[in-house]
Amino acid sequence: MSSLAIETLTIGDDLRLRRVGFGAMRITGPGIWGEPKDPEGARNLLRRAVDLGVNFIDTADSYGPEVSERLIAEALHPYPEGLVIATKGGQTRSGPYHFHPDGRPESLRRACEGSLKRLRLERLDLYQLHAVDPSVPLKESVGALAELRAEGKVRHVGLCNVGVERLAEAQSIVPIVSVQNGYNLANRSGEAVVRACERERLAFIPLLPLARGDLAVRRSGLNRVAARHGATPAQVALAWLLQSSSATLPIPGTTSVRHLEENVAALDLRLSDEELAHLGVYELAGLGALRRRVRHKLRPLIVPLAGRVRARR
Repeated sequence: MSSLAIETLTIGDDLRLRRVGFGAMRITGPGIWGEPKDPEGARNLLRRAVDLGVNFIDTADSYGPEVSERLIAEALHPYPEGLVIATKGGQTRSGPYHFHPDGRPESLRRACEGSLKRLRLERLDLYQLHAVDPSVPLKESVGALAELRAEGKVRHVGLCNVGVERLAEAQSIVPIVSVQNGYNLANRSGEAVVRACERERLAFIPLLPLARGDLAVRRSGLNRVAARHGATPAQVALAWLLQSSSATLPIPGTTSVRHLEENVAALDLRLSDEELAHLGVYELAGLGALRRRVRHKLRPLIVPLAGRVRARR
């Protein structure tokens, strides 16, 4: 893969992007709920991302809810030329870490119009269906996005959390330019969708590219490769995503300026064929994988409880 192919990717034939974006999910409060502890720090983080050359920021109306989109507009509007703000609709919230699909056409229209207002935009460059609602036929949800596109409120349509069959069904209704699914060095269950995106020349946006931070720590098992390049484990994990497929557009999120700078610098890391082959059979250390599963199960229970405890103090 050429250096240019590693560094850039084009969405929908007209949006040329650097291939490390910024995921703005974590600039909200704990549990992706409410305001961050340091709103000005969050705004400064967004400004620093743009200063570093990031020109793709991914958010959603459900992050906060509404908080992430509002902070992006406060920090960056009027937006610099070439900056793409991608957002999503189709999920509602009931508390920290709790998301609920809502793919009704009227809800998606409301969500889109709310995002336009908060982001201070007349048209969304990329609007993504955040989740498939099992109670609503996919053709109705995607049909609503097709209508918004025809009205000029949406430039391009993307999907999240879908398989190959759902992708094909959606493509029969409206042009799809991207898919955002969970995918990283430790979780490759979505490999078939990645390959489908390569064939269809779609962008594949790996959700949680650092496995909620498990791939960024020293005990991730990536130390040897990282040491050979004077890099961090997180940079190795991101470089693997960039070099393993021409379709990937990682969007690592963080609340740290230092980690942001490290993530963007992963564009300059080139792994050898031998290293790529070695990482091709990588598995997260057993303890780390177990910790990740337990944390995923317990978080929705612990965060609301902690909030109630703090409220009583």
